[in-house]
Amino acid sequence: QVQLAESGGGLVQPGGSLRLSCAASKWTPNSYVVGWFRQAPGKERELVASIAHSGATSYYSDAVKGRFTISRDYRKNTVYLQMNNLKPEDTAVYVCNVKIGGNWSGYWGQGTQVTVSF
Repeated sequence: QVQLAESGGGLVQPGGSLRLSCAASKWTPNSYVVGWFRQAPGKERELVASIAHSGATSYYSDAVKGRFTISRDYRKNTVYLQMNNLKPEDTAVYVCNVKIGGNWSGYWGQGTQVTVSF
């Protein structure tokens, strides 16, 4: 039921920046918490950032705090993740999800690959 599409990943050098997009189709996530997760090979999936329905409050993991910024465009039904000063450790598949009824949706898309390397 819940359908989100991630885009914006790519290959960048350390210190570079990327902006990821999480777009919804045929429904709006504007009234819900939206989060960005990432999973690297050999590691568990982790929540790196989330944003409240109003956009007034947000959460960041210690690993990305100060470097990543989550935001949302209500008219476009899109949530963004601005990633600055990227590090090789940020390399992972990034996936977005929505929290409904107090839980993250059980649907996980393909995500978008972010690779930070020289």
